[in-house]
Amino acid sequence: MRAIKRLQYNSPVILTYSLLALAVTLLTRNARVGQLLFCVYRTGFADMLFYLRLFTHTLGHANMAHYFGNFMLILVLGPVMEEKYGSRQLLLMMAITSVVTGLVFVLISPAGSALLGASGIVFMLILLSSFVNLKNGCVPLTLILVIIVYIGNEIAAGAAANDGISHLTHIIGGICGAGLGIWFNRGRLGRERAAGGKEAKGETRI
Repeated sequence: MRAIKRLQYNSPVILTYSLLALAVTLLTRNARVGQLLFCVYRTGFADMLFYLRLFTHTLGHANMAHYFGNFMLILVLGPVMEEKYGSRQLLLMMAITSVVTGLVFVLISPAGSALLGASGIVFMLILLSSFVNLKNGCVPLTLILVIIVYIGNEIAAGAAANDGISHLTHIIGGICGAGLGIWFNRGRLGRERAAGGKEAKGETRI
């Protein structure tokens, strides 16, 4: 009992998201339920469930291997980002990324294709984590390297492979992470630039 009491639900958004996705992955072994609620695809805008699926498609996964592949990274990166940005802001970022990746997929992908999985959230967290070392209003070199390595690799993989993986979703998720990182750090960037300008006025240059 003492050991159980010592357990801390330290990252409520990420842990709840992980548990919900696990339950959905087990539930959607019934393909009909998965198609109805937990994957996004082109349909009529009068279909009210389409708007729900824009949020819920990141809970669905094709199988347990697909689930573990995504959530191993989410459980590593997510708690750090939740501590840095707070639960509400991280939840908002995840919701925005889910809707944007779902809409882009529906608009660009061929009719009859469907999207499910948290890989867009994974790439959002990867890019977002690169802003942790943001200092003095400067762009971290790690951010540039992450963009080159991860997004560049997805562009190359998407062009070369027909492996059933939505590399487009990875790219859009990464773009969301970069954009959200800039947006949620804009006040910090402004303050540090202003502080840097004040310090520069008192400098003696040789």
